[in-house]
Amino acid sequence: MLAALSSAIEARDPYTRGHAARVATLAEAVARRLGWAESRLETLRIGGALHDVGKLTVPVVILSKPGPLTRDELRAIRTHPAAGARLIEPVRSVRTALPYVLHHHERWDGRGYPHRLRGTAIPVEARLLAVADAYDAMTSTRPYRRALSETDALLELERCAGSQFDPELAQAFIAVWSDGAAGPL
Repeated sequence: MLAALSSAIEARDPYTRGHAARVATLAEAVARRLGWAESRLETLRIGGALHDVGKLTVPVVILSKPGPLTRDELRAIRTHPAAGARLIEPVRSVRTALPYVLHHHERWDGRGYPHRLRGTAIPVEARLLAVADAYDAMTSTRPYRRALSETDALLELERCAGSQFDPELAQAFIAVWSDGAAGPL
């Protein structure tokens, strides 16, 4: 089921091909460093695979738009976490991944979406996934911009630690990446 959903997302938005797998791999490397138990890592892998499933409800024209989004288009994109949570909530086998799916666009400073949670009110799983998701998005070419270098993306994570990202998790991600523990992607 996870593979089918990932394939469906990637078919609608080819620029994200492999994104979910890379995000899960990056987040898992950090979680291992933090000492997460194997059962928690399994849920992380599911959450990473499904975090953007709500994009299945967003029109393809918006997902593939080469320029800036209008206010209405941005509003449509911002529905994907809640839409994804609604899609997976009835599926008992993946329900534990709800925090990843619903809250991966919340921000440490409370300016994220869908619920404008702040700081530790955001589930730690979603805070970790947000860092890995942002890094992969920054280092991938998208219709609206070229990829950043790994160095520039790490600098951006560091710059946004404490505003967009949990500062401890952003630093843990940077340390894992710098140590080479994230492995080849």
